[in-house]
Amino acid sequence: MKDSNSLLIMAGGASSRMKRSLKKSAVADEIKKQAATVHKSLIPLGLSQHPLLYYLVKNAKAAGYKNIYLITSPENEAFKSQLEQWKTDTLLNDIEIRFALQYLPKNREKPLGTADAVQQTLEQHPELMQTTFTVCNGDNLYSTKVLEMLRTERMEPHALISYARSGLAFSDERISKFAVMDIDSEGYLKNIIEKPDPEQVDQYKDGTGEIRVSMNIFSFDGKVFYPFLKQCPIHPERNEKELPEALRMMNKTLPKTTICLPVHEHLPDLTSAEDILKFNE
Repeated sequence: MKDSNSLLIMAGGASSRMKRSLKKSAVADEIKKQAATVHKSLIPLGLSQHPLLYYLVKNAKAAGYKNIYLITSPENEAFKSQLEQWKTDTLLNDIEIRFALQYLPKNREKPLGTADAVQQTLEQHPELMQTTFTVCNGDNLYSTKVLEMLRTERMEPHALISYARSGLAFSDERISKFAVMDIDSEGYLKNIIEKPDPEQVDQYKDGTGEIRVSMNIFSFDGKVFYPFLKQCPIHPERNEKELPEALRMMNKTLPKTTICLPVHEHLPDLTSAEDILKFNE
């Protein structure tokens, strides 16, 4: 495994589910206005009014990352403004934040998906093809422990965090929609199953009896993974190139190269407006 001091944070999505949920939520009107106009990772939270992105960068810094690549849309003035505000904060000491822009292909109104976001980032920052990097969602507050696990030296070129279902403090309905991981007895990824059949999900329990789910935080060798990002097909229903599909393709070609790192902890996130209230609590 090569040095892993780089973290890619995907914050280029349209936040559609969050914005749809605002109308019926109990969130204060002022927060609703802000949430409707900025990416959800920039919504002010709690008493400090720091956004989730602040805490995610703080955890990444504590985990030892030095280079952070913020993947946004070209219309990213809100992100630039936020970084300007943080210049007076010690948060940005000893780390460097670079932007990667996810441009829309012709005849599309929405981004082409997470695999496309990472592909464009590697093309704009080719140094990432010479190293190992971590990539994660911008609307999940991954812990310092988890981020550090993906930086720790290992034999395998790729890794991902496998969250125990029993450790996630979400509703059963919400958890049932998370992608389930099929892991072999040595801890290597066999497959990621989207929308698992509830009657068959128990067959994917690991050796500890846990059902493991993917929460979209991975570590990749850039040079090895890049061709699979380019080849990733567009999902027939969601009409996007998705990072888990690129990983599945690579895993079929290069089995036993992606190790699954188990954790048992909750993962705060911002999927809907009600999640804002949980942070405020």
